[in-house]
Amino acid sequence: MSTTTVPVRFGRFAGRTGFAIALLGVLAMVLGPYIVMLLTSLTPRDQLAGAGANLIPSEFTTASYAELLSTTPFLTYLRNSLTVAAIAVPVTLVVSTGAAIAMSRFDFRGRGAVMIGLLLAQMFPAVLLVISLQGQLRGMGLMDTTLGLALVHAAFATPFATWLLKGFADSIPREIEEAGQIDGASSWQIIRILLLPLLRPGMVAAGTYAFILTWNEFLYALTFTSQTATRTLPVGLHLFIGEYQIRWDLLTAGGVLSVLPVVVGFLLVQKRLVAGLAAGAVKG
Repeated sequence: MSTTTVPVRFGRFAGRTGFAIALLGVLAMVLGPYIVMLLTSLTPRDQLAGAGANLIPSEFTTASYAELLSTTPFLTYLRNSLTVAAIAVPVTLVVSTGAAIAMSRFDFRGRGAVMIGLLLAQMFPAVLLVISLQGQLRGMGLMDTTLGLALVHAAFATPFATWLLKGFADSIPREIEEAGQIDGASSWQIIRILLLPLLRPGMVAAGTYAFILTWNEFLYALTFTSQTATRTLPVGLHLFIGEYQIRWDLLTAGGVLSVLPVVVGFLLVQKRLVAGLAAGAVKG
């Protein structure tokens, strides 16, 4: 056996071991808070109220979930979040897809400035627009409504979604459209039959982004809603934090249940999501 074989093998083993340790560390940082949240939601309330509560409870219970679903308006908050997302995501996709195709396929003065403006729109803190948005919603009669909140979320999701879809549209060869024109297809037919199917992975990525933004957004949901009938999950869960006590059992149980739709949705679209993000980064 060569004298260099052992050091080489040891180096490979050390490299793989280091990579495995680093991967476990990343997983612990990412999944650790969710594991703690799950364990806390399964801990009896009396143990949480006591001093020096253990991370792993001596017994597990689902009483917090039963109380959450039966005695609190959690299901109403869940319905409101789903309603807002069901409105905001399609609006975002319709506007951003049309804008992305226009930015990618039509040459007009100021196109570069518009794209820069879309990026700059993401740089300003959301709190700067609270007063102006509140005035607009009141003027349209949409204050304290799920529709008004959904439109606000769509407005904030559209710039990044447009940028993402524009990069994806740039990667589609123009020869496809030229072939459609030769066959006598109209502009609408070219978009509907040729471009939209090819844009589908990018639309999934943009829709996923819009859904997650809408699902987790707190500031506008807190500011523009004031009653149980319109509050979303982030605001509803925040109400479990009282002035004199924090219902950790209900808060963590609600957190676990609110994460499930996002996880299920990601598992359903993960292949198209990765493809869309990768393709959208090719050009832009």
